[in-house]
Amino acid sequence: MEEINLDGEEASDGLLSLVIAVVELLIEALEREAIRRMESGALTEREIERLGTQLAAIGQQVDQLKTETGVEDDVDRLRTDLSDLVEDALERVDEPHPGFSFLDEASRPAAEQSDQPDRTNQPQEPQEEGIQ
Repeated sequence: MEEINLDGEEASDGLLSLVIAVVELLIEALEREAIRRMESGALTEREIERLGTQLAAIGQQVDQLKTETGVEDDVDRLRTDLSDLVEDALERVDEPHPGFSFLDEASRPAAEQSDQPDRTNQPQEPQEEGIQ
């Protein structure tokens, strides 16, 4: 495990890198939402132009801040680490876990959960007339 230094300039650079990485992630999420809204026709041409201009300006300010403070590499490394963590978490979601086996049962179709065989696609036996 990596040691975390909470003293001095390294801690402030680490915090700044984290804040910038989070802001970049938020900008990307806003861009995806803007594209979704554009494609759905929910935005006017004026709103699209204004939104694009504002997102570009925020991106430029973040890039300038990274350059001025010299944290570009730290932010890139942090974003890569965060992406790896998310990928790992997503892979683990697909793996069965004994403590959560009830979730596997809940996600199966009802026919698979039943102890009785599924008879929906099997031919039915003819019934004798007069027997009720």
